[in-house]
Amino acid sequence: MARYYVGVARWAGVWSVTMDEIRATDLKTILHSKRANLYYLEHCRVLVNGGRVEYVTDQGKQSLYWNIPIANTTTVLLGTGTSITQAAVRELAKAGVMLGFCGGGGTPLFAAQEHELEVAWFAPQSEYRPTEYLQAWTRFWFDDGQRLAAAKLFQGERLAHIARQWPLRARAEPGFACEMDRLNGALEASRVRIEHAPDHTALLTEEARLSKILFRLACEATGYGDFTRAKGGAGSDPANRFLDHGNYLAYGLAASATWVLGLPHGLAVLHGKTRRGGLVFDVADLVKDALILPQAFVSAMRGDDEQAFRRACVEALTRAEALDAMIDTLKLTASRLGGAPASQGGAV
Repeated sequence: MARYYVGVARWAGVWSVTMDEIRATDLKTILHSKRANLYYLEHCRVLVNGGRVEYVTDQGKQSLYWNIPIANTTTVLLGTGTSITQAAVRELAKAGVMLGFCGGGGTPLFAAQEHELEVAWFAPQSEYRPTEYLQAWTRFWFDDGQRLAAAKLFQGERLAHIARQWPLRARAEPGFACEMDRLNGALEASRVRIEHAPDHTALLTEEARLSKILFRLACEATGYGDFTRAKGGAGSDPANRFLDHGNYLAYGLAASATWVLGLPHGLAVLHGKTRRGGLVFDVADLVKDALILPQAFVSAMRGDDEQAFRRACVEALTRAEALDAMIDTLKLTASRLGGAPASQGGAV
């Protein structure tokens, strides 16, 4: 188990930025949209040691300490078998790091009062967030028609990311031979259905319909064979497990995107009535099918372990500037429907 974390630490770039190189007063100088690291940890302790936030794993009688470069980190997801000290939480909050609690392998949490809790977020409370986007969001959010328009905007961006990312993967990944004509036809049909969707129920139905088509195309592109998407972390085959795990990486970025703009997770535009904290899922859906879905099937056929899959996902999210895309879509929605000041780039 300890070796597992050594690999994650080295890949995540722990030594690229150290606390010796960054003064405490500089912790927020790295824009959230430009931070390099996203952590998922299991079976370890997170604490402050010598002024640094570290996670500790046990290897026999030896404890191994690994630095978390909090100034260059967006999100820390804690899975099963983890604990964190109050001091570590305080330091993460000072650096504006989103802290999430989820089940093992990126599966849902189960709690006494919640049938199924996807992920519990602990947002940094150490500073005030901008209010202009929240004000704009609430101007349209209480209007069903405007909220539907926002949901359609999100779904349109989702299609655009798929149309851009799947051909790039097909050219770069020999094990992903997707039929682009069928993909483009499915995306165009979905675009028409989204445009004419009369309500949120129709839009959710179309979202699920397209996802099924994408699963089928990914299966055929990789030669995966028969596949059925399992819910609630119940899938035992590699593709289902990777999809669950990779989606939580997208949720981590989405939670950070909403936090830096000061938007509460409850002000969802599509999933609000079906999922707790639905705005995180709305935002994550912008990139999940474009980046996580194909990687899950490629990694499953390649025989990757979770660490290799996670590395591939975060590299894909970074290359695609996924956090920037999430922030820009939130800004565009707030500007177009709520009158927020228009701005370019994810410079927050």
